[in-house]
Amino acid sequence: MKTSGNTIFITGGTSGIGRGLAEAFHARGNKVIIGGRRKALLDEVAKANPGMETIEVDVNDAARIQSVAQELIRKYPSLNVLINNAGVMPFDDVTGPLDDAAAVAMIATNLLGPVRFSGALIEHLKKQPDAVIINNSSVAAFIPMAMFALYSATKAAIHSYTLSQRFALRDSSVSVLEIAPPWVDTDLVYKSGDARAMQLEPFIAEVMALLETATAEVVVEAAKQLREGAGPNEQGFVNYLNQMFIDNPLPVP
Repeated sequence: MKTSGNTIFITGGTSGIGRGLAEAFHARGNKVIIGGRRKALLDEVAKANPGMETIEVDVNDAARIQSVAQELIRKYPSLNVLINNAGVMPFDDVTGPLDDAAAVAMIATNLLGPVRFSGALIEHLKKQPDAVIINNSSVAAFIPMAMFALYSATKAAIHSYTLSQRFALRDSSVSVLEIAPPWVDTDLVYKSGDARAMQLEPFIAEVMALLETATAEVVVEAAKQLREGAGPNEQGFVNYLNQMFIDNPLPVP
């Protein structure tokens, strides 16, 4: 995709990968609009990046997504890039009782949020001569983390949905890309400083370089081993990775 001259809407743009992408695209001369739930954080990012614009939205709210989509189309008729980035990553325990409300909220955020925003903007995007939908998944879509089992499942669903979306839009002006990050040290769970995590700045830099020629998946070098671990013998890879985190747990914040 072209990485300048776009009008871009990014969900979950107030922190972590979302903010990193927003600032990187903004620095390249794109018109960037970030969405988020908390006005104070939106204002903070906008103040640090003059010219960046914001809109309040909770991706759990289907009605709000529809109204935000209409507002975006009205205010930014050149909008041609949607980055579905907003997500949550709570711990869960598949060996115990389900917290149903938390599970439903996570599915609404991680899966239905991107699906709903894509649906709300797709007719507008198809009218643009060069449009892109970017869905942010995770290497956990391919090699799941047992302590984030439902999160991993939502990201696997996003990967699957992206494959279908890309095929269905193949004869349109809309390209569909997927960014599959490795463990990046952000506050998605909590910033740990763990040496096994990739730092945000090099991750964003590598992603931006890869986006220039990407046609499908964007997988940084640090994520390739996990991405390529999926397949007929993936259970062994899953076992190895998850046992590593049992033997060497995350630092306690």
